[in-house]
Amino acid sequence: MPIGILGVGFHVPETVVDNARISEWADIPEEWVERRTGIIERRYAPAGMATSDLAHEAVLDLLARNPGIERDIGLVIVATATPDQPQPATAVALQSGLGLEAAAAFDINAVCSGFLYGVTTAAALLASGPTHGTYALVVGADMFSTVMDRGDRRTVSLFGDGAGAALLGPVPEGYGIGASRMVAHGGLRRLVEVPAGGTRKPLTPEAWAAGEHLFKMDGRAVAAYALKVLPEVVGETLADCGLSVEDIDRFIFHQANVRLLERMTAEMKLDPDRVPMTAPAYGNTGAASIPITMRDAQLRRPFRRGERILLAAVGGGMTAAGTVLTWY
Repeated sequence: MPIGILGVGFHVPETVVDNARISEWADIPEEWVERRTGIIERRYAPAGMATSDLAHEAVLDLLARNPGIERDIGLVIVATATPDQPQPATAVALQSGLGLEAAAAFDINAVCSGFLYGVTTAAALLASGPTHGTYALVVGADMFSTVMDRGDRRTVSLFGDGAGAALLGPVPEGYGIGASRMVAHGGLRRLVEVPAGGTRKPLTPEAWAAGEHLFKMDGRAVAAYALKVLPEVVGETLADCGLSVEDIDRFIFHQANVRLLERMTAEMKLDPDRVPMTAPAYGNTGAASIPITMRDAQLRRPFRRGERILLAAVGGGMTAAGTVLTWY
């Protein structure tokens, strides 16, 4: 049977970081932040909270509407660029916390494209046979507050913390995932990075003092990449299932920032009413942004059976991904 997304859940922390706070940290006018990014506020996790904790809350939100289904979950994938620790995987902490001891569990790091990489991987494993159970959990979770340089206006104004979870499983013919695409352009990997903390550049006292444990991004180059590659991936994914943009009811894009989304929507000639946004309220939540936006859109206007939804993202690496699904 085809595999589809059966439900979504999300969680964002309670602490709101508004543009007045960003103005203080980065020594910039408060108006500059909203004018340049369209983001009004973002959420930060409290001290002591880990990425797996955020992920756990998002899954609980999902399972509250699907009681009892956890006994048939055989696969847990966590997409994150801000894991609990270098090893083991954040997914095993989530799996243990949920009591899913028989389920396979692993992480994916494709930065902001990670959730869609996870959805494509989970769908393929579920479709391959019963080895991985009837259902899979794919969770996008990131805590960018832990790697922010609060004096860098180009990044601290954009990113927040959050988690979103999706339940994948079999659906009838004609529904579910119709096509998926994943691409990467590793030659551009330095456009988005945390330079130190791995085997290439250990986190020495000198690297720490230089701020190389913090997030770096070439914003202009990343925007240019997104504006070129995302429409290509969208077009290829649609072509794979014989559809056009006119056939899609809603486009759920990675919430990089509002201004980039507005430009993308205009250049692709999409109806803005079909492009829901959560970036104004939550900022860029990394791998969590697509499932967070899916759940928010569903709450505002429930998905109809048969509705066609396109999910698309770009992320560090550089990576990009697209998925077309028919809601069941």
